[in-house]
Amino acid sequence: MCGEVTQSSPLHTGQPLPSRVETPPITTTEISDLEDLSRDLRGDPEARTAFLATFTAEEERAIMRKVDMRFCLLIGFMFMIKNIDFSNIGIIKTMQAGQHSNILKELGFSSNAYNWVATIQGIPYVIFELPSNLLIKYMGPHAWESRIFLTWGIVTACCGAVRTSKQLLALRFLVGMFEAGMFPGVITTLSYWYRTDEVGRPMTWYFVISNFATIVGSLICYGASFMNGMQGLSGWRWAFILEGVATVLFAGLIFFILPDFPKSKRSSRWLTPREQQFLEARLPPNAPATADPSWDSKEAWIAFTSPATWAFLFDQTLMNLGNYALSWYLPTIIAGLGFAKLPNSLLLNIPPAAAGIGAIFICLLVTSRAWFQRPVLCIITVLGTIICFILFFTVKSRGGLYAACVLSQFFMASYYVPYWSWRTSIMSGSTGASFAIGLQSSIAQLGSTVGPQIFQSKWAYNRYRNSFIIGFAITLGALASNLWTWWLTRDIEKRVVEVRRNTLKGRKEGRAYQESEVVVVRQTQQEVILAGSIFCIRASSDN
Repeated sequence: MCGEVTQSSPLHTGQPLPSRVETPPITTTEISDLEDLSRDLRGDPEARTAFLATFTAEEERAIMRKVDMRFCLLIGFMFMIKNIDFSNIGIIKTMQAGQHSNILKELGFSSNAYNWVATIQGIPYVIFELPSNLLIKYMGPHAWESRIFLTWGIVTACCGAVRTSKQLLALRFLVGMFEAGMFPGVITTLSYWYRTDEVGRPMTWYFVISNFATIVGSLICYGASFMNGMQGLSGWRWAFILEGVATVLFAGLIFFILPDFPKSKRSSRWLTPREQQFLEARLPPNAPATADPSWDSKEAWIAFTSPATWAFLFDQTLMNLGNYALSWYLPTIIAGLGFAKLPNSLLLNIPPAAAGIGAIFICLLVTSRAWFQRPVLCIITVLGTIICFILFFTVKSRGGLYAACVLSQFFMASYYVPYWSWRTSIMSGSTGASFAIGLQSSIAQLGSTVGPQIFQSKWAYNRYRNSFIIGFAITLGALASNLWTWWLTRDIEKRVVEVRRNTLKGRKEGRAYQESEVVVVRQTQQEVILAGSIFCIRASSDN
């Protein structure tokens, strides 16, 4: 099956991109018509260009500040709470180590058996991430995400009441089932509001705040360790209860604050009709839209058959395997270095997390200024992670190992900001975006399922050298996968960088938009989605 797309834009004629597009004056009547929220301007390029030309750079910044205020802090705290849930499982293992109130002794876990506490939570992710993400358009992000937090928070708090290892494993499975869909749901929702060249901004907040998870989680466990014995409960039980109650309370904030879509009724509370139309009109024609149906089989099939979808999927899966494995074992490495006794050793988890936060800000600076393509930044972070794994199985000094812990978080944490900004460039339509991100997140969660099993007690004899070599091999595979994905999207990335630079230049001159930006982004999106699917694209400049 082969389709044809023709374009007469400067991209195919070899002509330089215009520095400014002159548009005819637009009348008040026409503006009123364009503010009709039932009208999709993305299918009417002339009306769209004329409408966008009525906005100044300052107006654009003011509108996007409103959007940022609704998303950035909130989604950052959402992801932080999710990461606390995972990271605390590893930290809780070290609480009251050697005492009867330690979770391993109290529930009868061996070191290897306890790895299943993390693994069994990842299994339902693989099963439920995709169907959960497909429901987000039908249910609305605010309702669906708040349901996710409410249910997983209740079950997490219940983990503090378990009496056997089997009960804990059963509840952790339920936590994973109820938590599934949170992460891909946020990524999908952002694609309704942000262009691919600017989505790095909210994603930076997402990952910066989430990197406080280790810091906050360590402090929760540190405080809970002093509650050991209070009301007859062990410290690790208090850690689960505190975390679960906080998650339930946060569900209420999500319900009232998290936006749905630009033209949703909820959005009219803080946006004018003109601003709502602007937010959707500025996106590429194939971007998800408020009026899209909840399900479109054709969009799902195109997303499923695109090689780019699978390339990005392998990128995330391989990085997750290495990342989750190391994140799971990192608290044990740090506690075993002997720099401090428990509970003070828990505070040594904070510097690696702080290094990750600093690295994310560096990534934001690079991507927002479009100094070079996003895949370059991803590959640099993967190379840095590879070096860290080499250090773990070669360095023997305590100081050197702790430095490797800090560096590993510096590189691993910074990978996902440019990666998700890069990933959003190929999503098409509401169903296509939900399906692609849901499918990817389902399979990529093998990282949280398999990763903790890499550190088996049988390899403790040589300081888990075998485990670190496996992590090195996995990350080497991630490097090859990222290079493949870059090759598939190389032309798109060049154009996205050009769009970003033109955007920055236009804003300095007081302009919110110019036609070259609209054309480049639209063509970029079309080419990526169609190039790797069942369609063939032939661009022509003689039309």
